[in-house]
Amino acid sequence: MKYLKLLILPLMVFILSGCLYPQSEMSKNQLSNQEQLESIQNAVYEYQSQTNLLPIKTREQDTQPFLKYPIDFSKLRERGLIGEAPGNSFENGGHYQYIIIHAEDNPVVKVVDLKVTEALRSLQMKVEYYVNENKYPPLNNKIARGVYDLKYEQMGLDEKPTVDSPYSDKKLPIYINERGELLVDYRPELYELMRNEEHDYETGDDIRYLLTDHTPFAPAYSPAYTIEGEEPVFAEDLSSS
Repeated sequence: MKYLKLLILPLMVFILSGCLYPQSEMSKNQLSNQEQLESIQNAVYEYQSQTNLLPIKTREQDTQPFLKYPIDFSKLRERGLIGEAPGNSFENGGHYQYIIIHAEDNPVVKVVDLKVTEALRSLQMKVEYYVNENKYPPLNNKIARGVYDLKYEQMGLDEKPTVDSPYSDKKLPIYINERGELLVDYRPELYELMRNEEHDYETGDDIRYLLTDHTPFAPAYSPAYTIEGEEPVFAEDLSSS
């Protein structure tokens, strides 16, 4: 079905072949990860300076912003800007997908944690099975406008689905929209950052970028959020009030 393909296609693009790295490996390699991120950022700047273009792969126009501009390392290699893809990248057997945000005005390199992708891919199979049996997505209670929790028991799950946060040891809820697309709820992480970091985001702003302002990770598969009364809220919920 069409709405299932909307999620399946980007998931299949970012799926990691083989086992994902354990959390301890991520912590142990933090320094080298940051060095690789900075190295690719410099290569992207240089590529743009030389070509007036960005070294990215083509995606559909309506692809969500944190999956829309994956870096094409072959373009950087062709100009001698890198030797090979970073060791922690998907292309080199690693567990990160390197992407660009703010592509139109100030391209910044971030990474998508592929453990999130893997968790959603696995759950997507259950969503697909449910839709094949029932002809509609497993929408349960309304969380916000257009956002629902899942009929997890009818999907054969013992508990509400969550995913390990790329940002902390939190478990983040997984929701679904009316098109059958799975969503990760990053409000717990946004709330922590709003409490602990200075920012100038206002009501109506997309505060997902608060996460990329302070960390290397992009909040992939997230709905848009904004601020209301010093709390992170779904942007769609605010627009309906």
